[in-house]
Amino acid sequence: MTARAGSAGQDQAAARPPVSRLVWTIVRVVGSIVAIGALYYVLPLDHSSTSLTVAMLVIGLVGFVVLVALQVGGIVRSRYPALRAVESLATSVPFFLLLFAATYVALANLVPASFGEHLTHTDGLYFTVTIFSTVGFGDITAKTETARLVVTGQMLTDLIIYGVAIKVFVRAVRRGQQRKAGPDSSQSDDDE
Repeated sequence: MTARAGSAGQDQAAARPPVSRLVWTIVRVVGSIVAIGALYYVLPLDHSSTSLTVAMLVIGLVGFVVLVALQVGGIVRSRYPALRAVESLATSVPFFLLLFAATYVALANLVPASFGEHLTHTDGLYFTVTIFSTVGFGDITAKTETARLVVTGQMLTDLIIYGVAIKVFVRAVRRGQQRKAGPDSSQSDDDE
């Protein structure tokens, strides 16, 4: 083995996160998902008002945008930007899904005719995931204009997440990797 080949192998090993870092990341992701999932299930969404439901959705979406912006900064500064990006997606997407699930459950309790059936917390989550995954089984459907507008809003936001948010995370990973490599090896986004 040449010195050059040995150096490349050492660089690759240095670029990989240690097992302890991987384990800690998994623990944080699982902990975050469990925490927001538990919060979702204990929220008294059946006692919501229209103004509270709208406020929850708007504040939640603003919080989601702020969360993503903070995560992008963290990815760029991270020693392991790809790992940080995976962690960011694994925490922000469940937050987004649970936000819409909470909105659907609250809306279904405010106006029982909003959906084809009464929505429990689990039904709301199921409905949100079927929309997000574009499966749409049709067993739960939006019946009122308000419910259809909220579902349409989720569909449009889903498209933004699929396209823009993932692209932003990928660019943040590249910038983080370029930052790690140093100014000599960096390449501007215009050179892509």
